[in-house]
Amino acid sequence: MKKEHLHIVGSVIPGSIAEELGMEAGDAIAAINGNEIKDIFDYQYYTQEEYIEVLIRKPSGEEWLLEIEKEYDEDLGIVFENGLMDEYRSCHNHCIFCFIDQMPKGMRETLYFKDDDTRLSFLQGNYVTLTNLSDEDIDRIIRYNLSPINVSFQTTNPELRCKMLNNRFAGEALEKAWRLADAGITMNGQIVLCKGINDGDELERSIRDLANYLPNLESVSVVPVGLSKYREGLYPLEPFTQQDAKEVLSIIHKWQDKLYPEYGLHFIHASDEWYILAGETLPEEARYDGYLQLENGVGMLRLLIEEFGEALDALHQNKKVQIPKKKLSIATGKLAFPFIEDMAKQVMAQYPQLQIHTYAIRNDFFGEMITVSGLLTGQDLSAQLKNQDLGEKLLLPQNVLKSGEAVFLDDMTLEALEKALQVPIDIVKSSGQDLLDAIVF
Repeated sequence: MKKEHLHIVGSVIPGSIAEELGMEAGDAIAAINGNEIKDIFDYQYYTQEEYIEVLIRKPSGEEWLLEIEKEYDEDLGIVFENGLMDEYRSCHNHCIFCFIDQMPKGMRETLYFKDDDTRLSFLQGNYVTLTNLSDEDIDRIIRYNLSPINVSFQTTNPELRCKMLNNRFAGEALEKAWRLADAGITMNGQIVLCKGINDGDELERSIRDLANYLPNLESVSVVPVGLSKYREGLYPLEPFTQQDAKEVLSIIHKWQDKLYPEYGLHFIHASDEWYILAGETLPEEARYDGYLQLENGVGMLRLLIEEFGEALDALHQNKKVQIPKKKLSIATGKLAFPFIEDMAKQVMAQYPQLQIHTYAIRNDFFGEMITVSGLLTGQDLSAQLKNQDLGEKLLLPQNVLKSGEAVFLDDMTLEALEKALQVPIDIVKSSGQDLLDAIVF
């Protein structure tokens, strides 16, 4: 028997079309314009017209057929219990570089879920391998003109991709990307680089092949594989050295210089880690093509530096602002620390009444090779800051917390950390302006 797709209404927005028509939490959407609704994309597609017919089923089993006239693309005001309106698709690959396989046991269950759902690429910016994508899914993406989609390529060598993803069908997924590009779907790409596997000549090949997707493939980031200390029994991977990083950057810069004159895009980008590991200066802002790959750590530090500098200049010019005497502290991961420390020194040079202590937190939980702030835990922060001079308050970056909750990766709460350190903690958003505001106000 074919499964019936019913989508339960979690709430109705006050003053909306849905409320006006008597829809309530607990109602179910059965069909729109006679079409079965599989997920949120079907719903958005079929509800954009000015006249629609919505079949709903009340908890009692009674069915209502609502005839709705509205503005084109006007929202009905329904919030569903399941935002995707379907089950999430898990990853069926067994990638040799998967970070979830490198996590210790005993953490919250949601952290072990391997997502490879293409729909979340459109909704949340997730990177997906396309191995879960059927021909029907591709047809729907093209029909609905969904963009952009973020694709984890890793390599354009089909045999090597099968090896890296431990999936004998992984090479075929590259053809799916061609179908999307040919249909005009905008894409962004990612290459997780593993030493001795998809670097060197293989990286050259991948960049050369992926450049053929231009301009619909707008950007590709190259990020080093993250290696935690929990790799026992996993594929042997080695960390990159300073010389390795210099060679990776040499390849990327060569291709940027080649592609930019023709396409007006630098296209292939190195994440910030490569520059820090190589001991090289971060590129100027113009080379990031509008920061298309921020979520992959490409240009994140450059953007922070530029925003902070502009905010500090504006503050200096505003003679009406009085900056009180204050002592505070900032803690972050080792990757961003030198830049945060430099920003703190700039502020203190301009405002001597401010005393700022900066602390680089070593990642003992996952291992010292993990240097990003987004993987810091409450227990590492507590252990390393406990006997430090933290001043009147401690500033932490927003990405140390679970999205939407005051909880760290290891389930320690923000309140518990404040209690352990005996200092108020301010969580700072990602912009340079937010950082400066948190320091001076």
